[in-house]
Amino acid sequence: MAKNPDLPVYLFTGFLEAGKTKFIQETLEDKRFCNGERTLLLVCEEGEEEYAPEQFADKNVFIRVVEEQSQLNTPNLLRFVAETQAERVVIEYNGMWLLDALYQAMPESWVVYQEFMFADATTFLSYNDNMRQLVYDKLKSCELVVFNRFTPQMDKMAFHKIVRGASRRADIAYESPDGQVAYDDIEDPLPFDLDAPIVEIGDEDYAMWYRDMSEEPKKYEGKTVRFKCRALVRQKLPKQTFVVGRHVMTCCVEDIQFAGLVCQWERAELIEDNSWLILTAKINFKFNRAYGKKGPVLTYIASEPCPAPAQDVATFY
Repeated sequence: MAKNPDLPVYLFTGFLEAGKTKFIQETLEDKRFCNGERTLLLVCEEGEEEYAPEQFADKNVFIRVVEEQSQLNTPNLLRFVAETQAERVVIEYNGMWLLDALYQAMPESWVVYQEFMFADATTFLSYNDNMRQLVYDKLKSCELVVFNRFTPQMDKMAFHKIVRGASRRADIAYESPDGQVAYDDIEDPLPFDLDAPIVEIGDEDYAMWYRDMSEEPKKYEGKTVRFKCRALVRQKLPKQTFVVGRHVMTCCVEDIQFAGLVCQWERAELIEDNSWLILTAKINFKFNRAYGKKGPVLTYIASEPCPAPAQDVATFY
């Protein structure tokens, strides 16, 4: 039996009155996008601005409203597609719902092709202070963040840091009240020297280093690094192997996780469980049974005991 073809999904996230509806309306008025393909417009949040279907570039746009999160389920989504015979889906998502609810409900054939986040610059910093988990949830996987109503008096760096704390890959655009758009050009140099004989990772830089290494492993292949870490000894690990790392908080206390790495040393039995070390090791990306797949494997060079860092949990700030 032939596999069902992918159904492209264009996902627009952000909080109420952030500009999602206006952008989607303009997109569906554009004949370059709205050119005859049957489009399911899934509306999960209705604000003051309403859609004007009569202004869409063609009549092959079919609106379905999901008013309650409980209605966001696979049978309903499949029914919407069957009713409309949609060839693609545009989603205006509810900013108060976590994206996992959508991902879990999406049929297997639905594939997110693009994900944009919209934010009202006049309220974004307050949202971030009070609802950090929801803000991070929308930033972590988007390709573009658009800050609407951005004025010259606002500090771009404050917005930039929040976005970069969640994603190093998202583009950032600032749209002024008169419609002018400026793209973020703030450089984000890594806080450590990758060309040094030994790459020194500062206590405050562990989270950034761990994420950067996960996203771009090739640039760390064969590098020697030195960093402060907690060492863990576990019987289920392969022989001559222990784990090093630190707890990392991405957005809030609830998401703290141990960001660990496998380290190999023929004298691993000398490592004390749950001890703090300044470790020097070489990185190679290869298969290791502890991961069950290919991953960063450290080869031990040297270590020395040390006290825990002043901030036990590493963050991106």
